[in-house]
This record gives sequence, C-alpha cells and structure tokens, in this order.
Amino acid sequence: MTGRILRFDESRGYGFIAPDEGQEDVFMHANDLLAEEYLYQAGRRVEFFIEEGGKGPKASEIRLVTPAAASDPSPPARRYLEEVPPPSAPAPATPAASQDGQDDEPTCDVLSLADFRGEVTEILINADGTLTAAQIHRVRTRLAEAALAHGWVEASET
Repeated sequence: MTGRILRFDESRGYGFIAPDEGQEDVFMHANDLLAEEYLYQAGRRVEFFIEEGGKGPKASEIRLVTPAAASDPSPPARRYLEEVPPPSAPAPATPAASQDGQDDEPTCDVLSLADFRGEVTEILINADGTLTAAQIHRVRTRLAEAALAHGWVEASET
C-alpha cells in the first residue's frame, strides 16, 4: 500500500499514515522503518504492508516512495516544505453590520484557550515534524500567554 505520513514523533518512535486508498489511519512504529528515522516526516509519501496489530491496523516494512537524495544539501525541514503544499489562507473576516446599517469593526472567532492550544499544536506538528513534544509545549505555552494578554482567546478552559 501507499500513503502519506500524517505525523511521526521520532523521540517516541511512532506515528500514523493516511493510506491513499482512504482506509482508516495506520499506526507506524520506528522498528518497521527501512530508512533513517529523521527522514520520516509529516507529508512524506511511503509504501508499506498492513498487519493487524493489537489496537488496529499497523504498518510494516515502511519505505519512502521518494527518498531524499543523499547529495541534497537542504535540511529535512526544507525538503518537507517543498513536498507539502502550504495550507490555504483563512478567509478574511467580514465586517458586521450594526442595527443602523453602518459597518462596525471586523468580527473574528475568539477561541477558548483549549481550542487555541489544540490549533497551535496541530499547526506546529504539520509545520515541522521534527519538533519534540517539549519544544511544542514551550512554543504553545508562550503563544497562549500572548493570546491571553491580547484578548485573542477566552480565558476559560471550556
């Protein structure tokens, strides 16, 4: 089978693959990789066999479909950015009309702190599959502090 790596945490040694055939995501473990772990980053195409694991489908004999060239001087993050298209830009906020028909300030979604943290986590994982959990936590914490200070998020955890 073939698919794309959704995420792979090199420090923990596992991640998930989205099969091209549209089946449920497949668990992947570092013991089943046929190349160096650092090459297995989110967005990379892989081919693999599916086995039934204790908790669902599990990939085995995982190999990169287009392995990075040994002579490629660009770091893994650069290759990742070249392979994965950037996310589409969010739609601009539209002004809200007041009761007298005049346009007020533009409106936007104000997320709960928990939703904001979830969004930031996903963005960081998708932006750079080499970040460790500790690095993601530090960046997310600083961003959440700034978001709270500027009123970009609701202070409640709900």
